[in-house]
Amino acid sequence: MEREHQFRNKITWFTFLLSILVVWVHSANGELFLGQSPEAAGVIRFERFLGGTMGQIAVPGFFMMSGYLFYRDFCWEKLGRKWNSRIQSVLVPFFLWNGIYYLGYVIGSRLPVIADIVEKGRIPFDWYTAVEALIHYTYNYVFWYLYQLILLILLAPVLYGILKNGIGGALCLIVLFYLVQKGVIIPCLNLDALFYYSLAAYGGLHNRDLVEGERTERAWRIGMAAVVTAIIILSVNWPGGIRERVIFRTLMPVGLWFITEKRRLPEARQWMKDSFYLYTVHFALVRLINKTAASLFPGYWPLPVGLFIFMPVMMVVISSVTGAWIKKQMPKLWFLLNGGR
Repeated sequence: MEREHQFRNKITWFTFLLSILVVWVHSANGELFLGQSPEAAGVIRFERFLGGTMGQIAVPGFFMMSGYLFYRDFCWEKLGRKWNSRIQSVLVPFFLWNGIYYLGYVIGSRLPVIADIVEKGRIPFDWYTAVEALIHYTYNYVFWYLYQLILLILLAPVLYGILKNGIGGALCLIVLFYLVQKGVIIPCLNLDALFYYSLAAYGGLHNRDLVEGERTERAWRIGMAAVVTAIIILSVNWPGGIRERVIFRTLMPVGLWFITEKRRLPEARQWMKDSFYLYTVHFALVRLINKTAASLFPGYWPLPVGLFIFMPVMMVVISSVTGAWIKKQMPKLWFLLNGGR
């Protein structure tokens, strides 16, 4: 039980920290404040490094954790139960939040001041647009991740049939990586997401002791080798091509996982456990804050830098306060919004 608790606590820490990186990915504001001025160049470079480079390990990390958790104790008999749990934790929030964002944009597009910030014109309020928004996350861009995750979950019978065999699964991962770095595109499904998810699923099926065990010397060496290799790729050949980016975004979260000693992590606070809610609400809030500030204080370079750096703190505070209020006042709604987490 203690080992399981430590493992879940480590998952919470990583999920929270990856959520912080996601906020930085969407917080870039240099061009919004400064346009193409000389001052903007340095600001944009800084924001691209933190959000556009380091921040890009976040979603691959999410895919890997999702794949690992789905397959760590998987067998055919558990497929129905696994799917049923993901209906609650993934499918219901996907449709619910897409609907909330759609209604929010519909209302905002009809309010004079907000409409100027949204800059989408008058959004239609009809069944066709509503269904499109629900299915294709039209006004909730960050849910492309959940859309891909739903597809990956539906592929469980195929993936498990391949990955449960050690040699066959390893060959599958090699083929997937080859297709990704060749830039192969298939309808609907992102091959890089499939690669990250399948890699972790393979670990959940064949290497649980290494992934979940104590930080042994072997785990430390694997982690350090992964991080050092990722840093070398970042330093020598960035941005490189698809191959370099995928390797970097794979090795960095994997390496950080292996070098982190789960027994030394403090108990995660409750507001850290609500990372899904932070993920769902941050995008609109970040855009609202940046666009409002840029319209009031254009051309003042310290402001975009300050907002960018402290945006994760602001998002954590806002999401914690609003989440706690919803949880207390409307617990059933919170259960649905947060996927039962």
